[in-house]
Amino acid sequence: MLFHSILFTKKTSDKTAQTAAPPEYFTDLNLNQIIDTITQGKEKYNLKPFFYTPLHDYEEISYRFAIMQDMENENLLKKVISFEEKMQTVYNQLNQSQKLFYKYQKESYFIDTVIIYCEAVINLSNDLTITTPRSTGFLALHSYLKNYIASAKFTILRTTAKQIKQQLSAIQYILHIKGNSVTVHAYKAETDYNILVKNTFAKFSQEASQDYKVKFYIPLDMNHIEAQILNVIANLNPEIFSALADFCQSNGNFLDETVGIFDRQIQFYITYLQYINKLKQTGLNFCYPQMANNCKSIYAYESFDLALAIKCTSKNQPIICNDFYLKNNERIFVVSGPNQGGKTTFARTFGQLHYLAGIGCPVPGKKARLFLFDNLFTHFERAENSKTLSGKLQDDLLRIHDIFEQSTENSIIIMNEIFTSTTLNDAVFLSTRVMDKIIKLDSLCVWVTFIDELADMGEKVVSMVSMTDPEDPAKRTFKIVRQAPDGCSYAISIAKKYCLTYNCLKERIKS
Repeated sequence: MLFHSILFTKKTSDKTAQTAAPPEYFTDLNLNQIIDTITQGKEKYNLKPFFYTPLHDYEEISYRFAIMQDMENENLLKKVISFEEKMQTVYNQLNQSQKLFYKYQKESYFIDTVIIYCEAVINLSNDLTITTPRSTGFLALHSYLKNYIASAKFTILRTTAKQIKQQLSAIQYILHIKGNSVTVHAYKAETDYNILVKNTFAKFSQEASQDYKVKFYIPLDMNHIEAQILNVIANLNPEIFSALADFCQSNGNFLDETVGIFDRQIQFYITYLQYINKLKQTGLNFCYPQMANNCKSIYAYESFDLALAIKCTSKNQPIICNDFYLKNNERIFVVSGPNQGGKTTFARTFGQLHYLAGIGCPVPGKKARLFLFDNLFTHFERAENSKTLSGKLQDDLLRIHDIFEQSTENSIIIMNEIFTSTTLNDAVFLSTRVMDKIIKLDSLCVWVTFIDELADMGEKVVSMVSMTDPEDPAKRTFKIVRQAPDGCSYAISIAKKYCLTYNCLKERIKS
């Protein structure tokens, strides 16, 4: 294939990603926290639009998976990072040269930058030969670089830059300083007294002697005296400095557009892999899931909430992993159990895994098979907005209506504790109607609820329950398992924990 992007196989996808905004469900699933952490310190690359763009295309996801797997080769990762560091030097020096005042210094900086760029590109091509990546993306990039390096444009650019640099380095001149007077003239084979002085005092030198030289701060910008000296040297060597000026003027846009695109886009892989490698070191697993677009039998083993893992590892707290699976006609998880038991975290994990897989990233877990969705919708509780002049129930109904207006059989819907503002009877009635709609739609769904009746609405519904410690029901294990709802509210265990039972209150009143 012709190489144009390390992220996309289609040019149209690349253009769409440039202006992408975070999807509506990002905050509900805490994906905003994940992407903020991953891209921290890399703001100059503007990587977030790439993380905001789900692919919905099996070939493009596979394209990224293969590149990610190549990048897990530590040697290749180091070589790519080395290329990125050199390219950063190129950009820094280009920016710096624009800030310099004196013409010849700017031109000198420019030609040095061109040489660094050319060597960076050649080194990357050679490194790809040595590390032998297998992905279509890297193979296409390698082919592109070899053709680019062999092109007349690149060859002339590199050869001319090195020739001019060598000619500049070979210039010799005489500098005579007397009082406030500085004289510059051409070198005419005069005796080099530097060599004579060094040879005379060489016999007095000692190995590993202490260096008493005082190091002065040398600013980047030339001062006016240095600039005047350089002007005279340029007048003494007009042909070389004329060639330098012509080169700088003719090659102002020397950076290859495709190389520049790669330089930015490869950071998508580097930042994600560097982050999950930190989590892998704590013993957590990541995997490349199978992606199904015509079968909804899915599973994930030892999965976890990546946003929560970020917080837990920073506090040295344990991370609880959970499994899930759907088979045959199963489509909907109804998750019940005590509050603060990990139900919402489970729902977020389900959404995060599908989204991260949908942008071509390895996902938290030991093994997974996930669904290639066309859209993802969430309904999490929100505070009432007085400006809308509508109540919480009305807001819930409007949001659910919008979801059904846009969702298809290939969508994923995540509901979290809806209809909490109404009576139990009304909540059961409304939830049953919504569940019927999702069942007929045949969408994948996770529904966190306090209504146990929803777990018994047919073969498409699977009940999952957040567990407590058998010896201490007030203690949450944060494990979510497939089992029928137990109907327990665990209110008595909470009351005991905080000494709010009837007997406890009587004792406190007596005392």
